[in-house]
Amino acid sequence: MASGFSLKDQLFNAEKVRYLAGLFHGADAGFDALGFEARVMARLPELELKQRITWIAEVLGEMLPGDLPEVAPVLSAALPAPLDPTKSDDDFGDFIFAPLGEWVAELGAEQHPDLGLDLLEEITQRFSMEWAIRPFLNAHPNLVLTRMQGWAGHDSYHVRRLVSEGTRPRLPWGQAVGLGLQDPLPLLDQLHGDPTRYVTRSVANHLNDITKKEPDLVFDRLEQWHTRAEQQPEELDWMTRHALRGVVKAGHPRALKMLGYDPEAEVRAVLELDAAEVKIGETLGLSCSLSGSKGQPVLVDYRIHFPRPGGKISAKVFKWKQGRLGQDGLQLAKAHKLKGDATTFTLVPGAHVVELMVNGRVAANASFELVR
Repeated sequence: MASGFSLKDQLFNAEKVRYLAGLFHGADAGFDALGFEARVMARLPELELKQRITWIAEVLGEMLPGDLPEVAPVLSAALPAPLDPTKSDDDFGDFIFAPLGEWVAELGAEQHPDLGLDLLEEITQRFSMEWAIRPFLNAHPNLVLTRMQGWAGHDSYHVRRLVSEGTRPRLPWGQAVGLGLQDPLPLLDQLHGDPTRYVTRSVANHLNDITKKEPDLVFDRLEQWHTRAEQQPEELDWMTRHALRGVVKAGHPRALKMLGYDPEAEVRAVLELDAAEVKIGETLGLSCSLSGSKGQPVLVDYRIHFPRPGGKISAKVFKWKQGRLGQDGLQLAKAHKLKGDATTFTLVPGAHVVELMVNGRVAANASFELVR
């Protein structure tokens, strides 16, 4: 990411606020577009991304006071044309419409759920309403799940995706919901055969969330879907890999077997590092040699045990290679950059252990000293 880049400023800025103001002025000539811009921009620069969404929703409520039945006609009329319905994959849409969902949730989740859901169905075709649907799920779970049964067959893949994404157990940035892990599964049954990657990626991410607590629930469902054969085999294989990525990295035997890797296979391995001592910011070279039965599928990862401040150890798994053993086995090499400027993980000098993982099991290990 380039130095000085600001995601919040790219998504929410004066130009975007002016665009939203113009849409509402076009829907209601009495809407004070200039006043809205001035009010929003007076605080926008000091706010973080999520705070900007909340602030814009708050100002919309000030500029268009009233309950949801009063403001709904203006809101609907202000919406631009839906995102291109002919695509099979897309991004969220334009973030400037995220505040509309928060506004609708504030006015409708408790008092006007049916109207609120009607509006979210419209807005999500301009920007994903996965966060805004969560308060409705908590206030009226049966009503929302019933509505979602119809949405799962909606003409717009953005609405279909909302069914899966909005009910995810661990939605990033999303309010926690009180659904049981099994409650949305009948909806995922409807969606897993969807022809659009935007939807099937969400289904796979939803399943990956479930694996954090009940992986067998996901294994069973995937096996059922493979038996039902309602999705293209290549797409269902992709969904399976994507859904199981977390448990595969953890070496879960059933997940590995579903992907064609035998955790019990006899594979001999040698792991070598190109240095016994590496400085923070430099690159560590890894090489390995595997041998075993010709044609044996192998999933090769490596796990580094990092010292943490206070004496604790944190292990992280890194992907390496998927392949098969040849007549001469398999030889691999990789360079691992030990970044000293990473913002999410600070390196600590000291002894580090590297473990070579083959089909989920530790096959070899080596160590190095990290120094400043």
